[in-house]
Amino acid sequence: MAEFEREAMEYDVVIVGAGPAGLSAAIRLKQLDADLDVVVLEKGSEVGAHILSGAVLDPCGLDALIPDWKEKGAPLTVPVKDDNFYMLGEAGQIRIPNFPMPPLMNNHGNYIVSMGNVCRWMAEQAEEMGVEIFPGMACSELIFGDNGEVKGVVAGEFGKNADGTPGSSYEPGMELHGKYVFLGEGVRGSLSKEVIAKYDLQAGKEPQKFGLGMKEIWEIDPAKHKEGSVTHTMGWPLGGNAGGGSFIYHLDNNQVYIGFVVHLNYRNPNVFPYMEFQRFKHHPMVAELLEGGKRVAYGARAITEGGYQSMPKMVAPGVALLGCSVGMVNVPRIKGNHNAMFSGKAAAEAAFAAIKADRSGDELTAYETEVRDGAIGDDLKKVRNVKPMWSKWGLMASLMLGGLDMWTNTLLGFSFFGTVKHGKNDAMATEEASKHKMIDYPKPDGKLSFDRLTNVSFAMTNHEESQPCHLQLADPKLPVSVNLPKYNEPAQRYCPAGVYEIVEKDGSPEFVVNFQNCVHCKTCDIKDPSQNITWVTPQGGDGPNYPNM
Repeated sequence: MAEFEREAMEYDVVIVGAGPAGLSAAIRLKQLDADLDVVVLEKGSEVGAHILSGAVLDPCGLDALIPDWKEKGAPLTVPVKDDNFYMLGEAGQIRIPNFPMPPLMNNHGNYIVSMGNVCRWMAEQAEEMGVEIFPGMACSELIFGDNGEVKGVVAGEFGKNADGTPGSSYEPGMELHGKYVFLGEGVRGSLSKEVIAKYDLQAGKEPQKFGLGMKEIWEIDPAKHKEGSVTHTMGWPLGGNAGGGSFIYHLDNNQVYIGFVVHLNYRNPNVFPYMEFQRFKHHPMVAELLEGGKRVAYGARAITEGGYQSMPKMVAPGVALLGCSVGMVNVPRIKGNHNAMFSGKAAAEAAFAAIKADRSGDELTAYETEVRDGAIGDDLKKVRNVKPMWSKWGLMASLMLGGLDMWTNTLLGFSFFGTVKHGKNDAMATEEASKHKMIDYPKPDGKLSFDRLTNVSFAMTNHEESQPCHLQLADPKLPVSVNLPKYNEPAQRYCPAGVYEIVEKDGSPEFVVNFQNCVHCKTCDIKDPSQNITWVTPQGGDGPNYPNM
């Protein structure tokens, strides 16, 4: 493709992803040296368009990065006032008292936020410092140097035909070279996945584990609204079908975040995570809150849940993985944004020192050391056994043994259990359909619960239909020849956006990929039992357009 030679631009640091990790790195680099050339590339149409999080934010990361964030108008305006935990049954609930819980589970001092809006504010701070931020610029390729180091990315490639050939309006994009490349793509990022595989960064670590988080924003009756109230639940409707739970956060303006997380290591391929979420809203406690209100937004994304023992090596020559690209979520707290900020800050400090010492392109071992031995490692070590205990021994054992383990880690600095292993990855955890019963899910009523396609319209997702499908099948025949007879093709159910379906064509089943519906959650890349689906970036700007997630 000589006729499509790409221009190249040189920077000190190239950052992929304008999430809390990438923006923290950019800000810290400019704090350390205002003359550093820093660029942030964001695949969403604007900063925040692809950000979806709960979110109750622990401000410790922001305190470390921008101590005067309050004076600068950061959108942290709803402090947590009430902290509630419930175990649900089908017809009722039991409140779990707060006093037996380790201090780390306390949400007082934290804030209910839209992380999309927090990232928009952080982007403003970065741009004021001279950081270049380019939204709508998907990074589709890595560029490697002569010694095998990562030296840049290709961004802004547009106009391919559906078969991958250049179309009439093809733009080849640009090469952006850096002394270091930071990958802050979020969960299961395509470039991060390539780096982990190329440099074997997962070697000796436990497999990464994931959950699927789904979220709706509701406007509710003002009489029912309790600004600053935080509620988490476990139990019904999942029961023994899967691990997971819910969150209900009352922010301002009579709005409530309703979220539901399903751990993706479930065995029964007939589990339908989206419908579990919709069924949850019919629980008497939740239905009473939502009745008379209206849903105003919907979205979904995968969550890294492997914790400390699943974090890959996070550096290779010329490149560092940040935030959820590594997996820094504290699962029992359902928080990872503070660690993402810490990771961006630590990576920036390591890169600054390397650049000043003229060590550009080497491995930022100082960053890895800070993550594992500093604030992030301290946060994650204390809770490292909660998720594998839940997976191995069930919810009740996890509550008791996990709680004990968190207390001993907090008070004594060690665990009686050592480090519990996860075992299989989430794809391998899926068992054959013949070993399990079908699950009868109630039909959505259109008031509290909704079908997937209706809800996807509230994610405002859009993809140019003439481009190549960004959900690539290694073997297009495998979904019908293997996954359908063996697993009842679970892609029909695990996708929260209705991308995949089995239809009848000429009397035979056919696997259809409606990639236009995709909300970039990455669940298919994670959960497909045959590992036949690879998620890659569509052209820049495509995907969901979340306003306040």
